[in-house]
Amino acid sequence: MINPPIHRSQLANGITVLTIANPTADIVSGRFFIAAGSRWEKAERAGIAQLLTSVMTKGTQRLSALEIADRVESIGAGLGAETTTDYIKISLKTVKSDLIGIFKLAGEILRKPSFPEDQIALERKLILQAIRSQTEQPFNNAYRQLRTSLYGAHPYSRSSLGTAATLAQITRQDLVEYHQMHIRPDRLIVSLAGRITPDEAIALVTEVFGDWEIPQIEPPTIVAPDVVTQPQWQVEYQATQQAIVMLGYLAPPIHDPDSIALKLIDSYLSNGMSSRLFVELREKRGLAYDVSAFYPTRLDTSHFCAYMGTAPSNIRVALSGLRAEVDRLCIELLSAAELQTAKDKLLGQYALGKQTNGQLAQTYGWYELLGLSIDFDSQFDRAIQKLTSAQLQTVANKYLSEPHISIVSPQEEGMMAMAMA
Repeated sequence: MINPPIHRSQLANGITVLTIANPTADIVSGRFFIAAGSRWEKAERAGIAQLLTSVMTKGTQRLSALEIADRVESIGAGLGAETTTDYIKISLKTVKSDLIGIFKLAGEILRKPSFPEDQIALERKLILQAIRSQTEQPFNNAYRQLRTSLYGAHPYSRSSLGTAATLAQITRQDLVEYHQMHIRPDRLIVSLAGRITPDEAIALVTEVFGDWEIPQIEPPTIVAPDVVTQPQWQVEYQATQQAIVMLGYLAPPIHDPDSIALKLIDSYLSNGMSSRLFVELREKRGLAYDVSAFYPTRLDTSHFCAYMGTAPSNIRVALSGLRAEVDRLCIELLSAAELQTAKDKLLGQYALGKQTNGQLAQTYGWYELLGLSIDFDSQFDRAIQKLTSAQLQTVANKYLSEPHISIVSPQEEGMMAMAMA
């Protein structure tokens, strides 16, 4: 698929408008991004962004939750809100003929939520259930433990869901104040993809948001502590049939040139059933129920994680095998064939992630929030193609030498693993 043209403009009140014209189907998808995710929360109010977005679609100053749902479902459209680490997002999808109505509804939800007390209570209960569910999953416990080890006091150490204790303290007034502080036009990115022209997009955004004035107060900033932590072991005991072993390494944000090499390393280690980790640790040695790696894109310091789900009796050899495969990157050059296969996988997967209008609106809106140019696509492709095995080895030695280790297992196997440290 050839990437459609992208048009970027900005309204007088600071709203950035991205238009990705893709007229192949009579569908328009939209994403409204605001940098106001859990990264901006205070520790004692962890989970407030998640609760905010859960309640935003449950009532405005003019419409009830039922009326909002009816307006969306009666035309077969899609409309929702969510929180991630780095942003709050409203998503929409509709046929072109219904775009104006759904877009206005999304604007009303974003600007004028009513935060009904009964809906706050309901959504708080649902989030608490999600938190309890996470504590029952060994992978989530290992990953939570790893983030705490990696990030210390930085907001990235926390779950975007918050905790039972912090959620209990969040009041309706807290939600109102968080909304007033963070949801503002000069922090809004509107990304529209589908059968829509740049002129139509600008006119629509102007109609709905053009009268939205920038608040007199300065936009919120975050003063996050520097992430400088020393590698450590963390072991948590849980009654589980499967043990989780994780290696974690602090890694650069997407703006750092080294991030491109780490994306390729991630592809080499974990992309598919022919990946290095899958072949060596699952297929050849039978150690893993599940084995993979990931390197999430972040505004601040990110992390590189390699993990394995294995039988508790295999923790010692699984940990040794997982470390050996990561350490191999630091001491051995990838062959020409290995390097090219990793490049082909990564660029192919990257292209497949931009097939739908929703994916296009998501991708380019996220780029904008990250501060990347609309030409990042072509820059990324060229940068990947230029990478050499020697450059990957240099980056691996820079970031992947000494891991933080997180293990979740039954107690006796956890004690055994600790004895290895």
